Amino acid sequence: MATTTAAQRREQARSEYDAFLRSCPTNQLLDRLSDKWVSLVVSALAPGPQRYSDLARRIAGVSPKMLTQTLRTLERDGILTRKVTPSVPVRVDYELTPLGSNLALLLTAVKDWAEIHFDEVQAARRRYDEDGADV
Repeated sequence: MATTTAAQRREQARSEYDAFLRSCPTNQLLDRLSDKWVSLVVSALAPGPQRYSDLARRIAGVSPKMLTQTLRTLERDGILTRKVTPSVPVRVDYELTPLGSNLALLLTAVKDWAEIHFDEVQAARRRYDEDGADV
């Protein structure tokens, strides 16, 4: 019987991920990454570290509770780091990790695509609504 190394077992487990299966952890990760607040936070941090207050101003419409929850989740997932500097008031900075910077390339591209192609999507929606969807 052939033995396998830990690295070989990890590689085998990785190759067995299937995001199309609901029970697969990668499916759950995709669900998290597709959240609009995650996309906007990661894209906002792509240029460099920012304070909580800067992020809150930059990301229109995000409530303090949702921003805090999103930041904690991304920190837990290893996407960003949180640095607290004792001062009055306390200064909290957030920065992407190398993993987060890699993700930012993708999410920023999706954000940019949405900004560039929104008029086309809006026109398609209008055509669809005017023609009446044949369902």
